[in-house]
Amino acid sequence: MFTGIVEETGVLASLEKLPKGWRLWVQAQKALEDLNPGDSIAVNGCCLTAADQREGQVGFDLLEETMRCTSFGSLQEGDLLNLERSLRFDGKVGGHFVSGHVDTVGKVEEARKVGADTYLSISYDGQWDKLVVPKGSIAIEGVSLTAAEVRVKGLAVWLIPHTLELTNLKAKKPGDQVNLEFDMLGKQVEKLVQAYLENREGT
Repeated sequence: MFTGIVEETGVLASLEKLPKGWRLWVQAQKALEDLNPGDSIAVNGCCLTAADQREGQVGFDLLEETMRCTSFGSLQEGDLLNLERSLRFDGKVGGHFVSGHVDTVGKVEEARKVGADTYLSISYDGQWDKLVVPKGSIAIEGVSLTAAEVRVKGLAVWLIPHTLELTNLKAKKPGDQVNLEFDMLGKQVEKLVQAYLENREGT
């Protein structure tokens, strides 16, 4: 479990194809503090397990399913990666509850400076429209954000300078892919409503 409050931006050192998957090596600092094998770290919003460690880097094993469901396949060496260690019970929840299970990959349509802030517009498959509400929470690249605008097959958020400074969203440009995780509360409500309607139709 995570909060969507990015602790640091690591750097993609390498993404290696292995016989049974992929190995992702990330150069980091804060994320390596007190790190043990098996610990969970959200990398661009995707919950991954620390499988190996070497000087200044942590390695993760990626399944083909992970590559299929996330934007990792479009990454290049040197890209910035948002990193967040899993939530501690004695920690603060400054964003919203984020599971680290990416729902879909969106596409940046617009990234525009407006004064000190940045307007970021994202498009995605329309099947997810029902899970987004104005002022609702969404995790983009693992960053807890508020949907400022909601439209068919997309949304827009405003990024303050602090968010840009601490995350990889400052490097996003039109056409880039981003990992999206919709608010788990909305997903639970949608499932309950769907089950209710199906039961109602069956009676």
